[in-house]
Amino acid sequence: MVDFDSLPADAPPQERALHVLETVFGYSSFRGHQGEIVQHVAGGGDALVLMPTGGGKSLCYQVPALLRQGTGVVISPLIALMQDQVDALDEVGVRAAFLNSTQSFDEAMQIERRLRQGDLDLLYVAPERLMTPRCLDLLESARISLFAIDEAHCVSQWGHDFRPEYIKLSVLHERFPQVPRIALTATADQQTREEIIHRLQLEDARQFVSSFDRPNIRYQIVEKANGRKQLLDFIKSEHPEDAGIVYCLSRKKVEETADFLRSEGINALAYHAGMDYAQRTANQARFLREDKIVMVATIAFGMGIDKPDVRFVCHLDLPKSVEGYYQETGRAGRDGLPADAWMAYGLQDVVQQRRMIDESDADETFKRVLGTKLNAMLALCETLHCRRVHLLDYFGEKSAPCGNCDTCLTPPVSFDATVEVQKLLSTVYRVEQRFAPGHVIEVLRGIDGERVKQWRHDQLSVFGVGSDRGEAEWRAILRQVIALGLLTVDADNYSALKLTEAARPVLRGEQAVQLRRYQKPEKAKRSSQRSSFVETDLSTEEQALFEKLRWWRVETARAHNVPAYVIFHDATMREIAKARPQSLDDLRHVTGVGEKKLETYGAQIIALIAEMQAAQSS
Repeated sequence: MVDFDSLPADAPPQERALHVLETVFGYSSFRGHQGEIVQHVAGGGDALVLMPTGGGKSLCYQVPALLRQGTGVVISPLIALMQDQVDALDEVGVRAAFLNSTQSFDEAMQIERRLRQGDLDLLYVAPERLMTPRCLDLLESARISLFAIDEAHCVSQWGHDFRPEYIKLSVLHERFPQVPRIALTATADQQTREEIIHRLQLEDARQFVSSFDRPNIRYQIVEKANGRKQLLDFIKSEHPEDAGIVYCLSRKKVEETADFLRSEGINALAYHAGMDYAQRTANQARFLREDKIVMVATIAFGMGIDKPDVRFVCHLDLPKSVEGYYQETGRAGRDGLPADAWMAYGLQDVVQQRRMIDESDADETFKRVLGTKLNAMLALCETLHCRRVHLLDYFGEKSAPCGNCDTCLTPPVSFDATVEVQKLLSTVYRVEQRFAPGHVIEVLRGIDGERVKQWRHDQLSVFGVGSDRGEAEWRAILRQVIALGLLTVDADNYSALKLTEAARPVLRGEQAVQLRRYQKPEKAKRSSQRSSFVETDLSTEEQALFEKLRWWRVETARAHNVPAYVIFHDATMREIAKARPQSLDDLRHVTGVGEKKLETYGAQIIALIAEMQAAQSS
């Protein structure tokens, strides 16, 4: 329970909200729209909140739940992470629990009793559990302060994380019309927003849309040559001692990549849905609780991951959509410190994704939606301009060049590729639109291999018209031409390249084409711009204290069986190292130190600081 005794009985709502924020969570002020959202929901209003990963969405429902009478019910698809979320709330003195399939009957019954008795501030429930008649009856027997629908984009049938149970959540409005609802997500274009509003019956809800920008993340997309080797170079040059996530498209590639990284001395773990549940859960727990671990995973891993110090997110395969890419890269740098989003991308990625769409069991309408989303992803990869501008524009937000992505730091060189594209399109036409990229490029370059001779394509007028360029250059050109929609890949015909209507004006010379000039992939070099991006200026003594605090945090987290960041974030410990508080009252003013953590850990921290100062002065 929150102690409001220190406030006047008639304290205004804003003052009460700030009191909760400071005494429970240790923050002196709200960020961005947080304050407005809290006031609106605490006052009984419905809300749709779009806020980037790491932007502080959870406070938007946690604080109102503590301000209102009853229990806040959080609908979350993240059963595997509910324990960590509840542990984090317990650390700050919030009475939280969850109901899911991992609990025994007796454990679930105990939570249900606490809910009915009003002994919970927050209850986490998966949508599948919520929709059972038993759970809905349980909620009707209790006093509910609000419903928070987390990861609300899961309601979208066109989205990358669709969960059928989310569509049924409109029942909340029907059965609990007086209880405010807040739907939250970090990834939603205009179409998805409209679907969330319609499916969840939030037509009258107030919308809060924060900037999607994460300026601390540096976006970099490189030409794929040897993807695994490029990944290794990147990790060793940029993040040799950091935690990170590497996404792969297939389970097999996850296993192979994790094995490869381990063989090269990287502490890598694997995660995908095909693994033994116990092993998968153990790997996730290690990633959350230990430092310097690289998780190699399919997209089954990540939604709701609160680990703040993930310093990089890499993709070895092309994501299916900008929404998926944005959500996955947003798991880096949640603490606001510099982080990297790195991707290796090549022609085969384009071919593979087109094939997956064409071979799926989805209807034609859904395939068209998937194709449109893939085209938007390709456009981001192939842009000649600032990646951040392009990314934010996708979500309807205008911005200026960031100066912190690869296309800003090393601007690509564009050239008039009209003639090259005409050669490529003509070759596709001359081989009757029946052959895959590799064969087309061989004909273009004049490579008279066995298959080319077999089909007598060495007799064509286009044979060798592109011999002035290497295979890698032609692959780069072909990839961009597919991204521009001049060619498509026919999955039903051995990935044959086919001309589109858009190719006609180019072939006729009526339309010019600008492309990015091919640059040979280089080995990753340690960036020199990073140090100027975010301040981390600790003196020698402060750094020593910070490291001592980190070791204390590791031991404390192990004793409490929680991730280290649940005790304190790095940012809070840096502030402690700088401030060197001499008393509990001094420590109370450090960001991230609420009353419960002050009571639990304050004396230990003050003693540790005194011990360090004594050692340094002797």
